[in-house]
Amino acid sequence: MKNSVPKVIVVGGGFAGLWATRALAKCECEITLIDKQNHHLFQPLLYQVATAGLSAGDIAAPLRHILREQKNVSVRLGKVVGIAPMEKHVTLDDKTELDFDYLLIASGATHAYFGKSEWAPHAPGLKTLDDALNIRRKLLLAFEYAEASTSQVEQDAWLHFAVIGGGPTGVELAGTLAEIARHTLKNEFRTIDPTVAKVRLIEAGPRILSAFSADLSNKATKQLESLGVEVCCGTAVSDITENSYSLGDKTVPAKTVLWAAGVAASPLGKLLDTPTDKAGRVQVENNLSLAKYPFVFVAGDLAGIQFDGKPVPGIAPAAKQMGKHVAAEIQALMVGKKPSAFRYRDFGNLATIGRLSAIVDLRGFKFSGVSAWLFWLAAHIFFLIGFRNQISVFINWTWAYCSYKRHARVIYGASKDKPG
Repeated sequence: MKNSVPKVIVVGGGFAGLWATRALAKCECEITLIDKQNHHLFQPLLYQVATAGLSAGDIAAPLRHILREQKNVSVRLGKVVGIAPMEKHVTLDDKTELDFDYLLIASGATHAYFGKSEWAPHAPGLKTLDDALNIRRKLLLAFEYAEASTSQVEQDAWLHFAVIGGGPTGVELAGTLAEIARHTLKNEFRTIDPTVAKVRLIEAGPRILSAFSADLSNKATKQLESLGVEVCCGTAVSDITENSYSLGDKTVPAKTVLWAAGVAASPLGKLLDTPTDKAGRVQVENNLSLAKYPFVFVAGDLAGIQFDGKPVPGIAPAAKQMGKHVAAEIQALMVGKKPSAFRYRDFGNLATIGRLSAIVDLRGFKFSGVSAWLFWLAAHIFFLIGFRNQISVFINWTWAYCSYKRHARVIYGASKDKPG
């Protein structure tokens, strides 16, 4: 006999999935939230973990803890490997099948190497805490191996850092890495001078931060250059190996290359019987449901939807709005109401470049420099989940500003990246 209480499955505990789940707190339904990780991650600050400014626990919180007071939710640690919309069940990697009446898929995005998957081991991207810890290890070990090098050529290769992709993540990584080399590690080594490390930001397009206006993009470029970052635009990387990268037909020795250039939707989209775009985003109806299955929804980075003729960007505010909208749509379906179109509210863009440097565009109100940096700090602390995390991040940032020090410089798994 079928349970009279509707069953809702939410796949993904990111911004879209978590916001949808919490928006259903007062709904008479049974929610199962499934995620491969046990935590919600505040991705906008992930680069801070990668560059040793914050610890993993500062930007992540256990899903069970976040939802502990919401009695209609069960959290399930697992990976969805099969989706049967017609039969209304999902299959987990342990072969468990879970039934649903309504399904939300919000499994996010992954790295895209534009058909060059062989680059992935040599140029890690940044999407998860595992990625961040891996990058942090590579960055810190590069200085250690440079210190131990007996060859000037090898030392120079260890001290050459390339960040591929001039979007917000690439800009933030490059700017912070330059600060680490010129301030945090200064006077800590005996053989090398970290301040001579070369940081290069490479963007295939004509300018960095293309989502911003040209004037803010130019200001960001100047701010990066003032930090010592070399900004290279208009040339795409043609090859990446363990020891080098190539721009056109020129090969540049470099032991550390970071990838921030491409994003592909979660592969879960391919499990649905519905069209996807080139990036793997699922083409949804204007209310974020599937045309063939109105009880199945897709939100966040996995959803391919436009608003006012433009694609809805894959950023946290958009994902939160989608999650809330899906929750409202599910409740509407439960009582037989007609669907309503998702309306995206653009609150603006912001990106930090480095110490006292940032750019902000609040729907046409543009500013940069110190005021933008302070606004960026306040906004990110405010939107962090959990008061403890907010206090911890505030204290760590205050300490870093006063001392240039980064407290999370412990290297885990050093043997994983040992050369040779």
